[in-house]
Amino acid sequence: GTEAQAQAQAQAQAQALALALSKPRVWSPVINNFIISSSFFSIMTETRESTSIHGIKKYDFLLKPVTKLCWREASADHLMTHEEPVILTDTDLVASALHWDLSYLEQNMGPAKHTVYVSKTQTFMYFDDRKVSDYPSFREPTKKREWTFAKFVEEYKSHATRTDEYIYYQDALTDTVGSNIKHDFVHFNWKWVNERKKRYNWGNLSSNLLLISSPGNLTPCHYDEQHNFFCQVRGLKRILLFPPSEFGKLYPYTVAHPCDRQSQVDFNAPDYEKFPKFRDLEGFECILGPGDVLYIPMYWWHHIESLPPELSMSITFWYKGGPVPNKITYPLNAQQKVAITRNIEKMLNEALQDEKEVGPLLHMIVDSRY
Repeated sequence: GTEAQAQAQAQAQAQALALALSKPRVWSPVINNFIISSSFFSIMTETRESTSIHGIKKYDFLLKPVTKLCWREASADHLMTHEEPVILTDTDLVASALHWDLSYLEQNMGPAKHTVYVSKTQTFMYFDDRKVSDYPSFREPTKKREWTFAKFVEEYKSHATRTDEYIYYQDALTDTVGSNIKHDFVHFNWKWVNERKKRYNWGNLSSNLLLISSPGNLTPCHYDEQHNFFCQVRGLKRILLFPPSEFGKLYPYTVAHPCDRQSQVDFNAPDYEKFPKFRDLEGFECILGPGDVLYIPMYWWHHIESLPPELSMSITFWYKGGPVPNKITYPLNAQQKVAITRNIEKMLNEALQDEKEVGPLLHMIVDSRY
């Protein structure tokens, strides 16, 4: 009935938006960039200007479409081998979960408590609560709650018309769930995903997060230190991606800060005086619909928006990085340089025991010398 119609509407909208963001799709794995015709820009302009219809926010920086390919295509394998994002189709990775909705989950998730974040705005920025004590003036951007799934559904419905508070479900799929969810979980395409892990020499799977978000909720730009298959189950998500080489234009917080790995720049109101390089930012974008799987490589920045008309439901597959190769190839790539940057910051923080001394020391080393 109504839910089936909403799902069909969301899928149709996803297809239309994906078409606008991906045509003409011409990707050259050799020269590693896009060849985009003028017709693409006219389609893109139409999509971007339809903010009232699709809820698409317009940004001042350049965005190109993420390539969308059947996972069997050689170009998809090339992109993943070189740790570049790609939307993969026909994986059936979470096909057994595509029927999930709030009603089904409420009946089958069981009595366990789940993590839900509460925010005064629709921006949900991650922070490490273990680092908060070192920053007395830090104000936590969200509050963490532990609710049963039934309580979450109740709160989700009551928050539907509120503008003073918003909620976002973010919890791992564990063995506390009911038997039907376990059955669906067991029937994920584990054969396919385990083959990908082996092929790309990743480390172990660390977790599967279930994410449930209201339209308009936003996860600000950040990067992770793991590979991720981001699977859309229900609704639509728009994801902006930026390569590790854009690190300096995104102005991350320091590694000692609670918001480590997050960009300091407010994308909706960038302070160009404070963050001048942000003007030159370039990245990629895509809109995911049910069944799409986005590969987000380690250290790639991503900014995630839940789009209307319905709630967005996603499942992540987090994989640790693989072992360090016995032989290092030079020059180092951007991912390796980000890892070095983090290690240097951590070492200096530990050696100096005062984060405020790190900057002056680095300036002393670099200024007028490099």
